Amino acid sequence: MLAIFPMKTPAAGFTLLLAALFSVSAGTAAAAPHPNPDGAPPHPARNPGSRIMLSGPWVPADPHTIDFDRLPRLPVQHAVISDVRPQNGVNQHNYLAHFDGRFWVMWSDGPSVEDKAGQMVKYSTSRDGLVWAPPRMLTGYPPHSGPDSPVYNTSNPGGFRYFSRGLWVRENRLLALVARDNVGGPSFGDQLELRAWGWNETADQWDELGLVQRNTLNNFPPQRLPTGEWGESRRKYDTARSGVDFLIGGVGGLDRWEAFPVMRSETSALKASEPVWWTLPDHSLVMLFRDNARSHYLYRSFSTDSGRTWSTPAMTDFPDAVAKTHVRRLTDGRYVLVSNSNPKKRDPLTLAVSRDGLVFDRLFHLVGGRQVDYPHVLEHDGHLFIAFSGRKQTIEILRVRVADLDAPPMPARQ
Repeated sequence: MLAIFPMKTPAAGFTLLLAALFSVSAGTAAAAPHPNPDGAPPHPARNPGSRIMLSGPWVPADPHTIDFDRLPRLPVQHAVISDVRPQNGVNQHNYLAHFDGRFWVMWSDGPSVEDKAGQMVKYSTSRDGLVWAPPRMLTGYPPHSGPDSPVYNTSNPGGFRYFSRGLWVRENRLLALVARDNVGGPSFGDQLELRAWGWNETADQWDELGLVQRNTLNNFPPQRLPTGEWGESRRKYDTARSGVDFLIGGVGGLDRWEAFPVMRSETSALKASEPVWWTLPDHSLVMLFRDNARSHYLYRSFSTDSGRTWSTPAMTDFPDAVAKTHVRRLTDGRYVLVSNSNPKKRDPLTLAVSRDGLVFDRLFHLVGGRQVDYPHVLEHDGHLFIAFSGRKQTIEILRVRVADLDAPPMPARQ
């Protein structure tokens, strides 16, 4: 299914459009002070506690008051990859990659209730990123939890489930990372582990390769660190207590990793979830967190030693709906952040642009009018490909020209 939306608007109309974004006037009450008083510019070493992450003359004193429905809209092309609404199923946790001349996407596919026993992982491929092959099984059903099992589609502790965790090109082979756990824990089951499948081109199938790390749920596939090692975030089965770690390794073997603590939930106001990290031009690392304590702001931490130690996460001024985010550094050096930045709901999906990876000064509307979440961004051949889930029942994709990020301009606040 393919639909193309030429969502361009005359430049002259943007001043009027964006002027309506903000409810600031002489009669408007002053915005409440941000909980984080540090308004100095952020720096990984000199000022890691800064709140500043969204800035520009168009940003109101309280970013929660932005009218997200009236953000400038980028031209997009749109396609639906998988749709399980007819059977009232679940589709979410989508990840993209481009490998061997094809686009690949994987996602969690479950029965009628999210994250119940029997959830599996599926995948699809495409030559152009818009026309996709019919979905196929990547994992099969988890052990003893298929449709013929009494625990299927239940929270019975005897059941298992798979979670899609990302596509990883390692040593010129495409790997699919999948977490498996037993149903019934406070966050995840105590048998949680991260496993890998490898694409077998000759057999046209995925082969299970085995264990990556026990007691591990990553959020995105590993990325290269400045040291040449691989890095990825890790949450344990009791993440609501234990917080977030950073895993470094993956060079000498799939299962060779060392864990370094990032933050502990027991000693923080932040209830961290779904971390995403990226590398700055000076080789410092940034990690961003969703806050399940519902501050409706993103938190940020820095590392200046390739992930061995991290600053205390600080609340930023970037608004959030308590949802998953993704950040990608582009080949031209800019950074894009795709998220649900409307603090009231997961609608719309927005794209923010930063020149330095620290402060984002432009914010665009991508898709909305309904629940849209779980974004993952890939850059290829002058385009951004953004996979997302629609109400956790469809896997969809947008294609955006990188050149279109230069327009429209964000006008001054009025």
